[in-house]
Amino acid sequence: MAELGSIENSLLAARRVLSSSLEKSRDLASQLDKTGLRLEDINRRLPSLELEIATVGHKCCLLAMRGRVDRAVGPAAAVLKVFDTVHGLEGLLLSDAGSDLFHYISLVRQLEEALRLLTSNCGLVIQWLEDILQFLEDNKVDDCQYLLNVRKSLRILGELQAAEQRSRVHGGPLFVAFDKLETEFRHLLLENSFPMAFSPTFDADKVCSSALPLPLPVVQKLQAIIERMSANNRIENCISIYVEVRSSNAGTSLQALDLDYLDRSLSEFDSVQCMEDCIDRWGNHLEFAVKHVFEVEYRLCGNVFQKLDPDAWMSCFAEIALQSGMPGFIKFGRTVTKGKKDAIKLLKLLDIFAVLNKLRLNFNRLFRGKACVEIQTQTRDLIKKVVNGACEIFWELSVQVELQRQSAPPSDGSVPRLVCFVIDYCNELLEDSHEAILTQVLEIHHSWNQEKFEDEHVSKQVHSVVSAIELNLETWAKTYEDTALSYFFMMNNHRYLSENLKGTKVGEVMGESWLRAHQQAMEYYLALYLRSSWGKLPAHLSEEGLVLLPGGRAGGRDLVKKRLKAFNQAFDDNYRKQSNWIVSDKSLRGKTCQLVVQIIIPAYTSFIQNYYSPLVERGGTSPTKHVQHSAESLDNMLSSLFQPKPAKFGSTKCTHLMDASGKSVSIRV
Repeated sequence: MAELGSIENSLLAARRVLSSSLEKSRDLASQLDKTGLRLEDINRRLPSLELEIATVGHKCCLLAMRGRVDRAVGPAAAVLKVFDTVHGLEGLLLSDAGSDLFHYISLVRQLEEALRLLTSNCGLVIQWLEDILQFLEDNKVDDCQYLLNVRKSLRILGELQAAEQRSRVHGGPLFVAFDKLETEFRHLLLENSFPMAFSPTFDADKVCSSALPLPLPVVQKLQAIIERMSANNRIENCISIYVEVRSSNAGTSLQALDLDYLDRSLSEFDSVQCMEDCIDRWGNHLEFAVKHVFEVEYRLCGNVFQKLDPDAWMSCFAEIALQSGMPGFIKFGRTVTKGKKDAIKLLKLLDIFAVLNKLRLNFNRLFRGKACVEIQTQTRDLIKKVVNGACEIFWELSVQVELQRQSAPPSDGSVPRLVCFVIDYCNELLEDSHEAILTQVLEIHHSWNQEKFEDEHVSKQVHSVVSAIELNLETWAKTYEDTALSYFFMMNNHRYLSENLKGTKVGEVMGESWLRAHQQAMEYYLALYLRSSWGKLPAHLSEEGLVLLPGGRAGGRDLVKKRLKAFNQAFDDNYRKQSNWIVSDKSLRGKTCQLVVQIIIPAYTSFIQNYYSPLVERGGTSPTKHVQHSAESLDNMLSSLFQPKPAKFGSTKCTHLMDASGKSVSIRV
């Protein structure tokens, strides 16, 4: 019974399931019928649906681009504002730069900054627009108007981005503004640059330390312009303007000194004295140029261009020095070095070296660095020529004095001009100023040749030169045919050496014993001269055979006449011959004349009084027939001997070397 109940229940459950499934099948069939109708309807509406979906997709794309557009809006607005600012500043820069220079420079700076900002913002906006354009092209957006607007915007922004570059080219606003600043730069320099006046009494030893030649406000304006131009790579124009104006101003300062002599050739100097005068002027003018004109230009360059690289403003200063006339000074010095290598040239070279040496520190400070290499090279070359030329002449002095030994001595027995020149010349060399410079020159020359230098070089060479003069004198004395004249010549020259060197630098070099030896030699040759010349005349007035004896009066008269005639003849010959002889030393001349008078007058007076008057005058003979001179006239004649000729000894300074006879010669090496 239980099993039957269980089966019945199972069948009832299966029935219910089948009934439910049948109902669902009928519902599904009904739904399928409806779905088929819908599918047919959808199929009919599909094209329009596709269109709607595409529209929705396009809107979704634009919505995705919204962020990019928003990011571009800010810079784009900034571009518009900056462009308005640029346009306004360009209008303000049309005004005159000189009316308010600092304000004008401020406007220029603002325009530069605005243009840079415009370029920067344009670049940022262009970057976002290019990104948007790329997105549209990638998503195949075919809205032509929209794409055209984007591309047009990019083109406009590209033009705005190039505004700064266009502003700097010829005719652009910045270019015009910079031109105005350069014009104002020139104007400030021209209006405030004045030549520096030279005074013969200026202190050459004092470097110009006064204020700058331009007022401080002017310097500040120049600095402001320099700073702006330098920031825009237009500094070269300002440097050119500065060099042009300041070199012209410095050149005017120097040309006021009358520097025509700097361009003379060696043949155009009229005389040694003319060249010496020019060298003196050259020294003063060069010191004025370096310590005042170029010193001021150096400090002004450094001040105006202080924010530039030192090499830049040093190049500016170097150009000013070159264009205003510095090479002319060096050229003159080189011209002097090309002259004949005679003795006087040594002193001129020493003078040139002294000036250059005095300015050495100034030269090293002013004309330093690569910018001034041309001036440095020219100056070094000049110093080299001066040193080598001076040393060459100095070491050949004694040799050149010896070469004059073959010349003839003075016919009047005087001191040869060569002797005067050489002694005066050696004294000049030994002057404190010249000796110090000469010693320095010799020391430099030795160092160049890696030779040992001795402090006694100068004194030894002077000693050698004077010794050569002594040998010349001895040689010349032997060439006289007249022995008395030879003694007279030696007397004169020993006197000159002993007296003229006493208390001099040359005398110190030669020593006291040397001076005393020449004094003794003078006395010795004076005695020889008197004995060989005037000392022979009293023999003609001998008393031998003139004793008054009865009956011998007539014979005595003839002998007196004969001896008096012989004396007159000898006296006249001596006087005529020696009337052209010269003793330039006044003391020696007086002494010599006095000794001659002492030899002649007493003997002559005694003879006239003791023999001529008693034997001849009392015999009725006219006294003027045999007595040609009175004792007084003889005294006057003898006392007036040996006077120097004004034309020959009117000048106490030798300006060039003479040989023994007085003929001009040159010491050459």
